[in-house]
Amino acid sequence: MIRSVALAVILFATVLPDSARADTPVIAAPAPAPAARIENSRPQPIAFEDRIPRARDVAFPGEMALDIDATDTRRGIFAVKQTITGAPAGHMVLLFPKWLPGNHSPTGQIDKLTGLTITADGQRVAWRRDPVEVFAFHIDVPRGAERIDIAFQFLSSTSKDTGPIVMSANMLRLQWNAVSLYPAGYFVRNIPVSARVTYPADFETATALESRCAGSVCSYEPTNYEVLVDSPVLAGRFHRRWALSPRVDLDAFADDPAELVASKEQIAAHEELIAQTLKMFGPQQHYDHYRFLLSISDQLTGLGLEHHRSSEDGVSPGYFQNWKDGPASRNLLPHEFAHSWNGKFRRGRGLWTPDYNTPTRDESLWVYEGLTHLLGYVLQVRAGLVTKQDTLDQFAIILSALETRPGRVWRSLIDTTNDPVMSQRRPRAWLSWQRNEDYYVEGLLVWMRIDSILREQSGGRLSIDDFARAFFRGRDGDFGELTYDRDDVIDTLDDLQPYDWRGLLTQLLEGHAPDAPLDGVAANGYVLRYAEEPTKAFAQFQKMRAAALLSASIGIVVDREARITDVTWGSPAFAAGLAIGDTITNVGTSAFSEAALCAAITAAKTNPAAQITLTIRHEAFSGKVAIDYHGGLRYPRLEKAGTGEGGLDRLLQPR
Repeated sequence: MIRSVALAVILFATVLPDSARADTPVIAAPAPAPAARIENSRPQPIAFEDRIPRARDVAFPGEMALDIDATDTRRGIFAVKQTITGAPAGHMVLLFPKWLPGNHSPTGQIDKLTGLTITADGQRVAWRRDPVEVFAFHIDVPRGAERIDIAFQFLSSTSKDTGPIVMSANMLRLQWNAVSLYPAGYFVRNIPVSARVTYPADFETATALESRCAGSVCSYEPTNYEVLVDSPVLAGRFHRRWALSPRVDLDAFADDPAELVASKEQIAAHEELIAQTLKMFGPQQHYDHYRFLLSISDQLTGLGLEHHRSSEDGVSPGYFQNWKDGPASRNLLPHEFAHSWNGKFRRGRGLWTPDYNTPTRDESLWVYEGLTHLLGYVLQVRAGLVTKQDTLDQFAIILSALETRPGRVWRSLIDTTNDPVMSQRRPRAWLSWQRNEDYYVEGLLVWMRIDSILREQSGGRLSIDDFARAFFRGRDGDFGELTYDRDDVIDTLDDLQPYDWRGLLTQLLEGHAPDAPLDGVAANGYVLRYAEEPTKAFAQFQKMRAAALLSASIGIVVDREARITDVTWGSPAFAAGLAIGDTITNVGTSAFSEAALCAAITAAKTNPAAQITLTIRHEAFSGKVAIDYHGGLRYPRLEKAGTGEGGLDRLLQPR
């Protein structure tokens, strides 16, 4: 400090003139005035004028025609030519479907629309994408123009990394919403449309639409845009059709024709599915004809999507060939067929929209999907597609998964109906805590509870079948829609059997109970138990998932590459610090294998002092983790709670 001061004095002296020596007083320079405070910039929002007309229930004055080239299956390219006639002059907005029925979310693949060119009577028309709603295109229709011609390509995925695969060498799935635009301002049921498609030369086709095919070109009946979008096409090189009833067909397509060989007993079970479904809902059929569009493929992406007069059902190879191995995906067709009544004909008020760019409000999905989830399992047993025991074992898997999801303590069941919009089925890291579309599986339990109360209160006279017949009653052949809300559900239940249904549903849908609502299962005569050996259905489920499902024991799911894909919140594995994405390299001193991990869990059960030691690798982290768990292996199963026939036994009986 002293040296610094001395140096400062010397430097100061060298720059002073003679008159400013030690004998001359030094006057300090005035301090600079403080800088004026600068006020932060404060922008204002850009004014936005919504120029997209709202849908009105009036007739579109013109017509649309589609001409699709679907022959480029190797590259997955649909080439689209579209004509609109009778469009009024002036400003017009063309929409690409965004909110797709059955998806309950804005899943339209606008990013795959390319090469858009628009002309009016042969003259180029400029288009402008809406600055806010990117699914909308603004054009100006010239006065006197007789037709608008639109051309573009839809570039479907050729790799699962970029989305669902809908085209392969042997098969294709044509969804009209992906290959068309429509004029804003009209209910889609009021827009007339016709369509023509060119397919690969040796492809056969199936759809709910009537068609005339000449060689590889198929022309479809004129209809309205709502019916068109609700009537997808499945086409392929290897096809077989079975008439399941006078009004229902099963159209199956496969990569390998051997996959289309089915026994009489297998087809008889599908025929019985139609009969049992009509007995459940009543004899009225709100469709003129219905088609199951079943793809058996490991090339096309699997799918389960309901439509009013058809369903898109995609399963892996082995649907018929591996029938004896277990239930596999045989729940798919009963589920989607039930949707023709529950979801398509009767639809939650917020889920019905006048067009495909109006957002849906998904609160009623506990009915739309939850009740359908239950009925699909019931129908698979009644039809003989799946045995009663395998179905009970599938119920056990569902109940066990819900029992290990503590997320309900903070998040209600009704809030999970927002998941299609929030996550669009993207993977979730902490599924048991975040929850994810639990309106399916926990919704099933809501309806199981309703079934048990109907039975209890009516002395066994009523069941969920009576609700189905009352609530889904319609006019034969009417494939319009009839909407409802929660009050309509309650009113129907009250008409059947007086009870505090509103209080019950408020509790189950909006409550935060820590435990899964298993009361309906117990009241119907069964309880969830655990054993050290998996059921046949559970073993097949693990095989399909290609993973070891240990959520009910240590609290993890591990895939075949030893990667942890799920950790149950609050489980022993969670307490030990395991995370999604960890890779298990060793179990104790042994290299990882599913058998070694299961053996370690079993060994710890008989040794209270033992811990399950895993060596974990995750990016830069590597180390050992000790899991303090002594409950042994736990695989779920349903067991009868008493003797005699219970409500669930009666629910699963064929009618």
